[in-house]
Amino acid sequence: MRTFLMLTVALLAGMTVSTLFGAEPKRDAVDVMSFNIRYGTAKDGENHWDKRKEFVAETIQQVNPDLLGTQECLGFQRDFLAKHLPGYQTHAAAREDGKEKGEMCAIFFRTDRFEKLDAGHFWLSETPEVPGSKSWDSSLPRMVSWVKLKDKKSTNSKPIVFINTHFDHRGPEARFESAEMIREKIGQFADADVILTGDFNADEGSKPYVAMFANDSPVVDTYRTAHPEKQANEGTFSGFDVKNTSGARIDWIGAGHGWNVVEAKILTIHRDSSTPSDHLPITAKLTR
Repeated sequence: MRTFLMLTVALLAGMTVSTLFGAEPKRDAVDVMSFNIRYGTAKDGENHWDKRKEFVAETIQQVNPDLLGTQECLGFQRDFLAKHLPGYQTHAAAREDGKEKGEMCAIFFRTDRFEKLDAGHFWLSETPEVPGSKSWDSSLPRMVSWVKLKDKKSTNSKPIVFINTHFDHRGPEARFESAEMIREKIGQFADADVILTGDFNADEGSKPYVAMFANDSPVVDTYRTAHPEKQANEGTFSGFDVKNTSGARIDWIGAGHGWNVVEAKILTIHRDSSTPSDHLPITAKLTR
């Protein structure tokens, strides 16, 4: 009876059963989110950025990630999100010139959680240090943004390197070569625990997917690790329609072997069946 009363009081106070009995989840878990927010100048009618930008910001606020990787983020979208995510620092550069021209793979990270140690950008081309460069059959310049972070909640752990990207939507060779390049780059961060987010424009089992995750890769696919059996309706391109999930799972979160994958999700957040972007946001909870 005493235990029942304790449980009742705790639940009324907003506590969880695990907190009450000392089985509290690890507080040093890192919550990661990847979100293609759809570029803000697209002629999307009722789904235009101006009509959904608050929904995008509220979706991120609801998830409350420690690390956020965005894709198709233009400068004014970065600035809007930065205003609505005051607890975050931003790291971004535009793909056309390395400054403000074109889409960005903008990164947001919590300032109360992380201290930035290093950061950079490189282009997915044969001249990766040249802003705006492209190679192979890429239709557009594509790039990677990354930050190296000290985790203030886990000071004895390795630094975190958070990598965010967006692969070409037309060039299959470019996607494969981009995966190879990023995998090689990850190998250069041996002193850190790596997290990778992005819109890869390629499905599970494709050549870029295999290049990224197979054959003793330094990273694993967090979603498939958490959900070993492939299911229907795992598509991440919604076209703004929450019912449209039968397609490919083209958005991925990768994690290095220093991480434990606690959970991974594809979020079907919507209002009247309309999603905040034409991609569904994805998340992963990681511990080490």
